[in-house]
Amino acid sequence: MKIVFLDAATVGDTPLACIEELGELVCWPNSTAEEALQRVSDCDVLIINKVKVTKELLDAAPSLKLVCEAATGVNNIDLKACEERGIPVRNVAGYSTDSVVQATFMHILSLLGSAPYFDNAVKSGAYSAGPLFTDVSKPFVEIKGKRMGIIGMGAIGTKVARVAEAFGMEVVYYSTSGTGHCKEWPSIPLDELMRTSDVISIHAPYNERTAGLVGIEQLKLMKRTAIIVNMGRGGIIVEKDLAGAINSGIIAGAALDVFEKEPVPADNPLLHTSHPELLRFTPHTAWASVEARQRLVSAIADNIRSTI
Repeated sequence: MKIVFLDAATVGDTPLACIEELGELVCWPNSTAEEALQRVSDCDVLIINKVKVTKELLDAAPSLKLVCEAATGVNNIDLKACEERGIPVRNVAGYSTDSVVQATFMHILSLLGSAPYFDNAVKSGAYSAGPLFTDVSKPFVEIKGKRMGIIGMGAIGTKVARVAEAFGMEVVYYSTSGTGHCKEWPSIPLDELMRTSDVISIHAPYNERTAGLVGIEQLKLMKRTAIIVNMGRGGIIVEKDLAGAINSGIIAGAALDVFEKEPVPADNPLLHTSHPELLRFTPHTAWASVEARQRLVSAIADNIRSTI
């Protein structure tokens, strides 16, 4: 059995031994659409993360018996075309929940605690040269007693809510599906969440209900002291509107792990704001802790083992 991984660089240096033992594994760091057509000609199992599985690609792989998505979302796969050819598609869910939750609070605490500023105060020598034992020139606030507004109360949103409660925060959420299934915390309208929350954290998928969900009108509702974090999908926040909100001081800060286009274009307005200190970015890495990637690879092996 030949197993082809078209964009193996997406899992970094994670060992693939559990997949290798199932057959001949051929890994390509990344593949263009044209390269992919050549590389799948004799594969039985195809593993992809962001490479698109189109009708053309499926036609180029006459021996294909299984498509494995090295992620949760399968919007890069033509599911209908796979079904028509009798090719099952298997994804992996839940492997990155803890990783994303940790990254969420890393950004929240960094923003609210002005972590880069204080780190630089010591490393630059400013603290050493100062007359006081402390630096209270940039005070930070406690999150205890503040309101956490979560957009998207799925598995990740639920765990974020529990961690927020451990910090002593009040939790509310907005259901992007329109149905508030979670009964542990209040489900409220989006405008109310934007207006009353001190921290807003997005953990929703990208679809017709969430595309451009948070634009300038929603950002204007936020408290000037509030921050917003997007750990869901790029495009849920309108990036040019967020840049404008940062430039005009409408909100206190924002953090993004996901972007409308990835990699983020160099001319993205968020990279050219007048207040970069109010922003935190990570290059779509919240999912990718060492442990999460290990769980992902193990689950891919399980999917192959249980399907072929």
